[in-house]
Amino acid sequence: MNTSPRSVLITGCSSGIGHCAARMLRERGFRVFATARRAEDVERLQQEGFEALPLDLDDPDSIAAAVEAVLAATGGRLHGLFNNGAYGQPGAVEDLSREVLRKQLETNVLGWLDLTNRVIPVMRAQGEGRIVQNSSVLGLIALPFRGAYTCSKFALEGLTDTLRMELHGSGVHVSLIEPGPITSRFRANAHQAFLAHIDRDNSVFREKYQAAERRLTKPGPAAPFTLPPEAVVKKLIHALESPRPRARYYVTVPTYLFGTLRRILPTRWLDRILMAVSRGENR
Repeated sequence: MNTSPRSVLITGCSSGIGHCAARMLRERGFRVFATARRAEDVERLQQEGFEALPLDLDDPDSIAAAVEAVLAATGGRLHGLFNNGAYGQPGAVEDLSREVLRKQLETNVLGWLDLTNRVIPVMRAQGEGRIVQNSSVLGLIALPFRGAYTCSKFALEGLTDTLRMELHGSGVHVSLIEPGPITSRFRANAHQAFLAHIDRDNSVFREKYQAAERRLTKPGPAAPFTLPPEAVVKKLIHALESPRPRARYYVTVPTYLFGTLRRILPTRWLDRILMAVSRGENR
């Protein structure tokens, strides 16, 4: 019988949900492999006592090297994978270039797919494993000016639902976590992506972009019902430890609200509500 600590590989550990997950899981006795894209973040995580290593979701060689290093350290076993590293690309759909959308999908979907597919054979061979995908309320509903990110999360939801059925009976469980607003660096990173890739001055949405930038740069919580990252990690712990993990874990009031409204309202009614929400948050 294997008595070594359960090992978990986490992406996007430089801050926010990923960093909080690494800390809380280590406190619960998991052997945590914390990854980040930038070398300085990896070094900081190592200084904090984590088994940290670089993993760039846009680079297949980096993904392969990270998985190889983790499996070498664990003797070829891995209990859990928490796909968390991602970013949001703001901007109206008509202002997105093919290359900008490709970048969003490369990080948020294709990198996750590559990493996940590298660990599935390990989990199948050992007869157990947990794959947990950090999705979003925007994997359930859409909001204006978030088309690229919403596209990535809708794609993730479809891939994950399919994977869950394909792994049925293998001992490998697949779960989605769907947070609403969470305290993190997400807005700051999104603002950087906006400035880098959206031609705001020549857009028909120029005035609306000005309001959106105020939201992205506003100090403190940007939306009501914002929760700390610990709220997400509590769901992650259940997905990793429960004999019967759930397929979906809602986090925050907006996710419960919009998840319910999506099921019961006609599309036109839901569109009106979501457009009103967008107007309200970008005042």
